[in-house]
Amino acid sequence: MKDNLHTLLYAVVMGLICATALTGVDRFTAERKQANAKAEKIRNILGVLGVRFDSDASSEELVKIFAENVHVESRGELTTYTYQLSGGNSNVQAVPFAGPGLWGPIKGFLALDVDKETIVGISFYEQEETPGLGGEISSQWFRRQFEGRTIRDIAGKPGIRIRRDGATAPNEVDAITGATMTCEKVEAMLNVVIRRIVQERDKHGR
Repeated sequence: MKDNLHTLLYAVVMGLICATALTGVDRFTAERKQANAKAEKIRNILGVLGVRFDSDASSEELVKIFAENVHVESRGELTTYTYQLSGGNSNVQAVPFAGPGLWGPIKGFLALDVDKETIVGISFYEQEETPGLGGEISSQWFRRQFEGRTIRDIAGKPGIRIRRDGATAPNEVDAITGATMTCEKVEAMLNVVIRRIVQERDKHGR
C-alpha cells in the first residue's frame, strides 16, 4: 500500500514538473512563433502578388518589403492587399480566404488581375490536410490551375468550381483525386470570398 502511494506521489510530482516546464517553454517561444507565423503570412502575400523577394529573407526584411510594396485596405468583411506594378497604373490585388478543412483550418490568399475578374494566383499558408491527398492543395500543379481562370461562369454568375470530372468552363479547375471533401471545402471558402469581392466592387465601383 505504501509503495503504491509513493508511486502515485512520484507520478503527480513528475507530472507537475513536466507541465510547468512545457508551459515555460511555450511562453518563452510564443513571441518567436508569432513572428514566424507573421513572416509566413507575409511571404504568401508577397508571393501571390508577384512581389520579388529573396527566398532567404529574414522576418524583418519581409516586413520591410511588405511595407514598401503592399497597400492594405479594409472594407466591411473584405481586406485587400494591393501591389502597384512598376511603370503603370495597373495593379494586382489579393484577398484572404479561410475555412474549415477536413482535419483543420485552411487559410490562403487569392490574387486577381487589374480587371478583378481574372485569377493570377492562389496560395495556402495554413492547412493540415492528408499528405498526398488533400495536402496537394499546396502543390504547384494544383495552384497553377487557377492562373488565368475567371471568378464568374459564362453566364456571369460569381463562383469557382473544382470538378472531379474535368474542368471545361473558364471558372473551373480539376479536383485532386481522392480528396473530394477537401476540394469541396476549398471551393466553398473561395466562393464566399468571391461573392464578397463582387459585392464590394459593385458597391464602390472598383
